[in-house]
Amino acid sequence: MTLRHFPTVSVLSDNVTIIEKNGIKIVRVIHEKAEAGISLHGGHVLWFKPQGQDDVIWLSDNAEFDTAKAFRGGIPICWPWFGRIAAPAHGFARTSQWTLIDHRENHHGVIVSLGLEQNERTLAIWPHQFQARVNIEITETLKVTLDVSNTDTKPWVFSGALHTYLNVGDIHQTQTTGMGSEYIDSLLDAKVCQGGDVLTLTDTIDRVYTSPTDQIEVQDDQLQRTLVVKNQGDNSAVLWNPWAQGAQGMGDMTDDGYLTMLCVESALHAPSIEMGKTLQPGESHQLVTEILVK
Repeated sequence: MTLRHFPTVSVLSDNVTIIEKNGIKIVRVIHEKAEAGISLHGGHVLWFKPQGQDDVIWLSDNAEFDTAKAFRGGIPICWPWFGRIAAPAHGFARTSQWTLIDHRENHHGVIVSLGLEQNERTLAIWPHQFQARVNIEITETLKVTLDVSNTDTKPWVFSGALHTYLNVGDIHQTQTTGMGSEYIDSLLDAKVCQGGDVLTLTDTIDRVYTSPTDQIEVQDDQLQRTLVVKNQGDNSAVLWNPWAQGAQGMGDMTDDGYLTMLCVESALHAPSIEMGKTLQPGESHQLVTEILVK
């Protein structure tokens, strides 16, 4: 039985139910416009597909449902930092337990809102008070908004990313545009490089594009569609695929998993904790990614 067909644990509405795997509760949305799954562990979108279409979001067949870990695939929330500039890598949001705050629906779609605040675990990692909310809007398109607020009495600094794994038919048959030409290559010790306007992949990629356009497009010849990614509140776009060697080294990815995924991330990138974005008490910031099929 596939995850999205697990038996219902509780019914929230005609379109929204709760399922559970290994003690992890998942909000399942089945609407006339689209289907989606959102885990309370990590506030993590696991799947999304407009009705009658292929999956837009990729989830590893070997994804581990373990509350100590993040899922491989979906849209991990990397916050309050992105990368390995502090421990744990990519922050604590993606392995924290989020709370279901609200769900609203009409004939256009469903909005699911989750929340996270400081607690004993987060304060031990990052000694700041905050309020985070993620709003997931599910229609023919998917829009994810991470809204973070400083509820402390002093400023704090952060970075982050919505680490979207896109589902593609065959990575060899994709062309990506709109990411800009200048990038930081994480495979070359953060060397700043210049690339072309069109990206086709033949090997591992781990790049931070520093001047992306408002719209990144992934043309997928195998599935005969184009995925359009619109990001806001970011300062860069991260593109990542581990390729064959990387996939083979990951226990939570099948050896051929890299063939059907490409990460296109809305990122607020910083090379160190201190160089992130500063939020004063009472201020907030939104990091947004919107994905549609054309």
